[in-house]
Amino acid sequence: MSKRSDWTPLHARIHQTLKTRQLLAPSRHVLVAVSGGQDSLCLMKLLLDLQPKWKWQLAIAHCDHRWPADKGLADHIQQLAQGWAIPFYLEIAAQVTQSEGAARQWRYQALGKIAQTHGFQDVVTAHTQSDRAETVLYNLIRGTGVDGLQSLTWQRPLVPGVQLVRPLLEVTRGETGEFVDQQHLPVWLDAYNQDLRYARNRIRQEVLPYFKTHFNPQVETVVGHTAELLRADVEYLETAARSLREQAMVSTSENEPKTALKLNRLVLRQAHLALQRRAIRQFLAIVQSTAANFEQIEAITALINAPNRSGTSSFPGGASAQVQGDWIIWHDSQGE
Repeated sequence: MSKRSDWTPLHARIHQTLKTRQLLAPSRHVLVAVSGGQDSLCLMKLLLDLQPKWKWQLAIAHCDHRWPADKGLADHIQQLAQGWAIPFYLEIAAQVTQSEGAARQWRYQALGKIAQTHGFQDVVTAHTQSDRAETVLYNLIRGTGVDGLQSLTWQRPLVPGVQLVRPLLEVTRGETGEFVDQQHLPVWLDAYNQDLRYARNRIRQEVLPYFKTHFNPQVETVVGHTAELLRADVEYLETAARSLREQAMVSTSENEPKTALKLNRLVLRQAHLALQRRAIRQFLAIVQSTAANFEQIEAITALINAPNRSGTSSFPGGASAQVQGDWIIWHDSQGE
């Protein structure tokens, strides 16, 4: 299969996106996650066609979940890699899972492992603007905060030394479909994407089409733009909350560590409620092993202005927090 292709408007857009957002530097070792679907084949072909301009070292990675409908898929993608004359890496799941979340977590672990083992600096996935819209809606109905609504960022650390990059976040699934048709790419039809038992598939097959028909034909773009605006807001708020938390955790006692497991209420009171909540969530991420939920964050937030000796014990393993003067003191399950 030839690497040559006519230069299309989508080639130009992705080339400009990569430059403007500084997503993939020239001459990088880039591992492309290919599932066999239209989005990943579109991404792979675009990067192959752009490769002469950027001098990347490209390779394909495929994660085999061992699902029955995927029989033959890994061989299909390996043949594509051979036709394009680029390396192919395969990771096979140790056990079959039907959970969306577990499967996604395993894929990222597998991609990180391949990248580290073979010296790739970037792992590129084909998440589109359509995926972004689906994720925003999925997180919204699950009761997420602003952080969940800005999901699917352009890039983030995957594992030490490896970046996860998503160059197609301004490209819709309709556009990737047109591209693979134009390029005559052999798309593998994924039966699991049609299974409405999975929430994301129902959003893709029923909810978004309904919104497009009855509310806004450009709903994917609008939701994607909202997610992009929220991404910058969240980044700013997290940085400000980290500074607040660090100030609140500093102890003035010579007999305690510089940063003890307690929070200064006087410092927290000076901040807006939005920063208080974020600082408390960051604090809870330090003192407990499980992610804090809304009720736990609110329980400690209430202690900022509560009477002395007030407390709460709504934490895993019997841990608790109590007001002692100007401080909120954290006690683990052993009462330390």
